[in-house]
Amino acid sequence: MDKLTPQQRRSANMAAIRSKDTKPEMIVRKGLWMRGFRYRLNHKRLPGHPDLVLRKYRTCIFVNGCFWHGHKCNLTPVPSPKGEERMDLESSECCKIPKTNREFWVAKIRRNKERDKEEQRKLAEMGWHCITVWECELKPKKREQTLDSIAFTLNHIWLQDHGAKGISYHELTEESMPMPIAAEEI
Repeated sequence: MDKLTPQQRRSANMAAIRSKDTKPEMIVRKGLWMRGFRYRLNHKRLPGHPDLVLRKYRTCIFVNGCFWHGHKCNLTPVPSPKGEERMDLESSECCKIPKTNREFWVAKIRRNKERDKEEQRKLAEMGWHCITVWECELKPKKREQTLDSIAFTLNHIWLQDHGAKGISYHELTEESMPMPIAAEEI
């Protein structure tokens, strides 16, 4: 028999949830480190305190929990009897909205989604690239594919930012510069 009340259990459960060094974040960190990427953690000066910051690539990586950030949850308008229209969240396969205290959770997840968009917009204005990695993408079946995808994206960003610029050379005509052929005697 359980000696704790439901409120005490809920409080203990919520207190045990961490915001840093979560299992999904550790998977991404180890995967990127093994692929040769170096990063800083939770940069305080950047909006949203990204989980990983790769300065060389001007990239911030956010590792989001599907539930807390409403992965694949759609906002749907719900008419109310007072004529006001409010927004509700539909559950998805990786994010189940609780049935108890539903209004609180819908409002919380909606605020989190709005805050995420605003922080990523601010980072983009500052010239940073943003990558969001979802918890469900780090399940064992998809893990390596997701980490390879992140590595590919980071390399693509680096090449785009630091790659050779297209230099146009004026075309040379054969008459302007006679050049000997390699097999030809001079």
